[in-house]
Amino acid sequence: MGTATADLIGRARAGDGDAFRELTEPYRRELHAHCYRMLGSFQDAEDALQDTLLSAWQGIAAFKERASIRTWLYRIATNRCLDALRSASRRPAVPWDIPQVEPPEPTRLGETVWLEPFPDVLLESTLGPAARYEQSEAISLAFVTALQALPARQLAVLILRDVLGFHAGEVADMLDTTVESVTSALKRARAGLQRRLSPSGDGEPPPPPGSPAEQALVARFVRAYGSGDIDALVALLTDDIHLSMPPIPLEYQGRADVARFYATILRQDWTYDFVPTRANGQPALGTYLRGPTGIAHGIGLVVLTLSGDRIRAITRFDTGVLPSFGLPASLPG
Repeated sequence: MGTATADLIGRARAGDGDAFRELTEPYRRELHAHCYRMLGSFQDAEDALQDTLLSAWQGIAAFKERASIRTWLYRIATNRCLDALRSASRRPAVPWDIPQVEPPEPTRLGETVWLEPFPDVLLESTLGPAARYEQSEAISLAFVTALQALPARQLAVLILRDVLGFHAGEVADMLDTTVESVTSALKRARAGLQRRLSPSGDGEPPPPPGSPAEQALVARFVRAYGSGDIDALVALLTDDIHLSMPPIPLEYQGRADVARFYATILRQDWTYDFVPTRANGQPALGTYLRGPTGIAHGIGLVVLTLSGDRIRAITRFDTGVLPSFGLPASLPG
């Protein structure tokens, strides 16, 4: 531990709030992302982060310095998230929310209905040297969705070991358990996760973020969606395209079912506006529907999962997520 860090700890123990903030601020963003992976919700992760920092402030006097400040904070954050998962009744699914439009019969009902996107502007690399996943994969919507189906303890162990790269002994200490229990939980978690993720190497990799290829594909999606051109839209999709819209549980799988869905909800006489952003390392679009007064009202956020020069998944979130991305509720005429 460096002299500067030791000095900050000493001052924080003495009640210096500025020293505590200087000590913990470097870890705020990565702790936020950690809580998000645990809880699958941007807002719930913000609450868990605030609980973590409050607990750390209240407990700094008892900090033993057996581990680093970062490890100590992850211990607190992980246990706050486990408490949240145990105590909170997960938010229920909600009904279809577009009036005067009846969606077609879904392919299936989603297993994970409570999920929110995470803004890319708040992301930074948090993976340890022993991590099994790339940064982009470890925050993708598919990965975070699959995590939410794991039992809470397995979820925590997998994130701490395989995403963040903590050693088994460190994780055992964080969770007040044994290395053997951590090893067993990790084995079960990996098996459960792989059952819910696409097989490795299945499908082409996406174009690089912000590349001309990515921008061109998103622009083609915007043109097809905005004009209500179902054929052009379907031509952009992979055969195994997956469409979901949490917290609405309806899911559509495959080109035919997704085409039926868009044929039902898109209207050529409606005018859409799109504001580009990024979520979970993926291109996203704030989506607005322009009304007769000329004002465009927000109708949600669409996140695109790309595969080569096609779209492999479309995830639509409701308007409640727009403020997290700095997007307005409406656009002027």
